Amino acid sequence: MLFLEAPVGVGFSYTNNSQDLYKLGDKVTADDSHAFLINWFRRFPNFKSHNFYIAGESYAGHYVPQLAELIYERNKGATKSSYINLKGFMIGNAVMNDETDSAGIVDYAWSHAIISDQLYHNIKECDHHQESVTNECVVHYRGFAEAYSDIDIYSIYTPVCLSDYSTRFSSKLVVAPRLLSALHELGHKLPSGYDPCTENYAEKFFNREDVQRALHANVTKLSYPYTPCSNAIRKWNDAADTILPIIQKLLNSGLRIWIYSGDTDGRVPVTSTRYSINKMGLKVNEEWRAWFHKSQVAGWVETYERGLVLATVRGAGHQVPVFAPQQSLSLFSHFLSAKTLPASSKF
Repeated sequence: MLFLEAPVGVGFSYTNNSQDLYKLGDKVTADDSHAFLINWFRRFPNFKSHNFYIAGESYAGHYVPQLAELIYERNKGATKSSYINLKGFMIGNAVMNDETDSAGIVDYAWSHAIISDQLYHNIKECDHHQESVTNECVVHYRGFAEAYSDIDIYSIYTPVCLSDYSTRFSSKLVVAPRLLSALHELGHKLPSGYDPCTENYAEKFFNREDVQRALHANVTKLSYPYTPCSNAIRKWNDAADTILPIIQKLLNSGLRIWIYSGDTDGRVPVTSTRYSINKMGLKVNEEWRAWFHKSQVAGWVETYERGLVLATVRGAGHQVPVFAPQQSLSLFSHFLSAKTLPASSKF
């Protein structure tokens, strides 16, 4: 398994020309990732004959299909040394289509009792595609953001990390002096296998010099620290409004494509994913049903024409493997082996 930090400026990836950080966008990311793969396979030619799959989450709903399309097109005229044996890809809680992504976020928040009926209807009356948003709509959007201010939009039912709760909740101390103690107690009742402060731990861990030496990372001594979300990238030059035509094109080419969604993510929720898939107008081959892991419902799955699979993961947030590692491994294994997800509680 090969992990790629992309685009440049993310994690420990770097460029020798700082101006490159101002040229980034969807296209550059795909080009750079393809160039990396070509060079990697040249360095490790024993892997060239292996089937190759791509996977990613969140904005990788752009990165992964765009890279897959680039590989598909360049394979047409590729030499033996530059051919990549691409077989398919999977994307999770994926940004795919601006219109349906936006609609799904609002509908999810309302259907999960996070925003009021009034705010829901107010936002629905706003035109998200206008270049200039009205002052009223700005107020409504701020109200939407405020509704998520005390919970984790990426995992709406799990506790937030309280390591910095003194600053996070300080504005509420005057009106709710008992809030901190209640939240502190809640923070010690974490769901099994999940810690909401994992991102904080990871940031501290990867900034340790001994860890970087062990990973042979940050050999150029970057001027900025490792962060989960890059602060080095200041400009994004191009982002497609929709990736759906690429997905349809690659489905037609015969690639295996699975889309999965943790169903407690409010940022790129399952509603957005379902709206986006429905927009492609694909015929359903196998209707919505539960799939199982260790005799429990792990989520639900639906299969469409040309092999597209939509699978949800029950109780998982935005980055599904963090919340449901065993179910994720089962999902991943079935994808690689092109096997149907278990329909029986015996599995």
